[in-house]
Amino acid sequence: MEKDESKTSEEEETQESMEEEPMEGEEKEETEEAEETEEVEGLEEAEEAEELELEEEIVEERIYTVPLREAWRTPRQKRTPRAVRVLRSFIERHMKPESIVITNEVNERLWRRGIEKPPRKVRIRALRDKEGRVTVRLAEGD
Repeated sequence: MEKDESKTSEEEETQESMEEEPMEGEEKEETEEAEETEEVEGLEEAEEAEELELEEEIVEERIYTVPLREAWRTPRQKRTPRAVRVLRSFIERHMKPESIVITNEVNERLWRRGIEKPPRKVRIRALRDKEGRVTVRLAEGD
């Protein structure tokens, strides 16, 4: 019986030591998680800085509801690309910019249902800066 007891005590010691010492994979996971949180924090700070820069340079801001019905008059496989062109032409007609920048969120809204079914209309916020460049964003609340 003494042998059995000694084995169990040795097994307990090895289990305790394994619990205390992190394995190599666990260490890597912890460092990866720390790096990811640092990257996310860095991206958030960069976005905030970018927004502050844009706010300083904004000369004019307008909110529009852009009708995209013209895009529905084209063949199915060309509707969403046509909706993007309609949006660009609408902004050119109403804001008379030097250049147009359509943000990713607006592009994703147009492409959300695929190439065959763009939205019938979209609410946007157009921001003009000092150089005459117009940035198109989604209107808040959409």
